[in-house]
Amino acid sequence: MNERLKIIRQELGLSQESFGNSINLSRSHIASLENGLRELTDRTISDICRIYNVNENWLRTGKDKMFIQLDREEELSKWAGSLVSPNNDNEFMKKFVYVLSKLDVDDWKVLEKIVTLMAEDKDKG
Repeated sequence: MNERLKIIRQELGLSQESFGNSINLSRSHIASLENGLRELTDRTISDICRIYNVNENWLRTGKDKMFIQLDREEELSKWAGSLVSPNNDNEFMKKFVYVLSKLDVDDWKVLEKIVTLMAEDKDKG
């Protein structure tokens, strides 16, 4: 299981410190886990699976796929939950979403047109 922890972290492109911070563990604790000097607790396994959509069966046994595929609604719900999390200190993100929540139907139509034009421009290269 310790090797799979390292695989997850590397797949996510995170340093031991960043990964540890996200699950409230120190860099040295993550290193000890990855090197097999410590064992993962059920709480840590639960946190990793919840935060990173890791398949718990894969983490524990190596069977099935590494990540759980979320559908659009689940992905949006998870993102919205992280937005209001006490751990989210991104004030711009919160303010931006708050402003979006105040848009009326006509405002959304204008915004949709802007985003569509931006996407078309991006596709042109």
